[in-house]
Amino acid sequence: MNITPLVGKQRLSVELATARLNIWDGSVRSSKSISSLFKWMKFVREAPAGPLLMVGKTERTLKRNIIDPLIEMLGEKRCKYVAGLGELHLFGRLIYTVGAYNEGSEDKIRGLSLVGAYVDEASTIPESFWVMLLTRLSIPGAQLYATTNPEGPQHWLLVDYLEKARLWVDHGGQVHRQDGPDTLNLHRFSFILADNPNLTREYIEDISAEASGLWYKRLILGQWVLAEGVIWESWDPARHVVAELPAIQQWLCLTADYGTTNPFHALLIGLGHDGRLYVGHEWRWDSKKQRGALTDAEYSERVRAWVTGLGISPQYTIIDPSAKSFRTELHRAGWTSTMADNEVEDGVRDVGSLFATGRLLVHSSCKELIKEIPGYSWDPEASEKGDDKPLKVNDHGCDALRYGIRTTRNIWHGQLAPPSKAA
Repeated sequence: MNITPLVGKQRLSVELATARLNIWDGSVRSSKSISSLFKWMKFVREAPAGPLLMVGKTERTLKRNIIDPLIEMLGEKRCKYVAGLGELHLFGRLIYTVGAYNEGSEDKIRGLSLVGAYVDEASTIPESFWVMLLTRLSIPGAQLYATTNPEGPQHWLLVDYLEKARLWVDHGGQVHRQDGPDTLNLHRFSFILADNPNLTREYIEDISAEASGLWYKRLILGQWVLAEGVIWESWDPARHVVAELPAIQQWLCLTADYGTTNPFHALLIGLGHDGRLYVGHEWRWDSKKQRGALTDAEYSERVRAWVTGLGISPQYTIIDPSAKSFRTELHRAGWTSTMADNEVEDGVRDVGSLFATGRLLVHSSCKELIKEIPGYSWDPEASEKGDDKPLKVNDHGCDALRYGIRTTRNIWHGQLAPPSKAA
């Protein structure tokens, strides 16, 4: 990897990251991570003796986002990751690595006394873990470095920490200082795309086109804004509903949101030869409108008959995580299934990006899904509390859609037409 010297706000943030807590927030690909890593590497080399820690939402995301780039920059002689032990050896110093994906994750660091810590995607880890982590930074001279993308305006990281920073370098590069009874020993650096000199104009245009509505405001403009209104703002039946399917080169998945008293909604998603994804077929059973609830065995029989009758062999059968009994029934019938990736924000964002760029279309026969999408909305009560969740009303087809898109992302991600050509 070619390491470009830091410039502008990148360099300024490294110089000013001298507080106990130092946090980079703002747009995606705005060079938050590389700036913070330069400071972290310098700290690791010069820090007092004592344990060091690196944290991500999961160890997998930490490796992908942070550790792999470090290894590429430095080589394995200076940076070696031992995944099985949860250890990173950087410049000869041992660094523990952990994932903090739920409230119980704080147990992983109880009893530690740390001299330094690095946190990737800080807004995605539980507040309880964060609070525990700060208490662990007890060795004299201890410092924390963290990065985050924006969330809602009531998120604990913004309200309880970022807004109380002693020093803030804003989106425009202006330095603000404040002192008061609530001020924290924290320096905040807010980044936008223009702060990364290595981004081309074409890339900025593409990534901006791929984000819409809420995600454009947060991930492109770097704003901490409320999730409100409809979720997929770019949805337009005139643009996204098609009367005929093109040649499908690969049926990626059968994806289903399971329900007994609530509707059961299944979709078939395929990759067309034109580089677009298509929701080609749907099957739905609503026990309140049809002849009562079905058993798992009946659901299994009818869904399999539906797919077989269409002459389609999907690569994956993706079922929502709560439907363990239904997955068991499918297995008994010799039908292998995969538990859906239910990271809500990631799935919602993936679908929204595909709609915004015209790379996800829906066949006109999928009438129930088409009815649901315009009403798929953010839960206002959850948003006010700092959580982004869809309103649990008429959401079954939309949930199945995000399950299928998110879980198969590694398959379709590199095969789609470019945004500029597909839109």
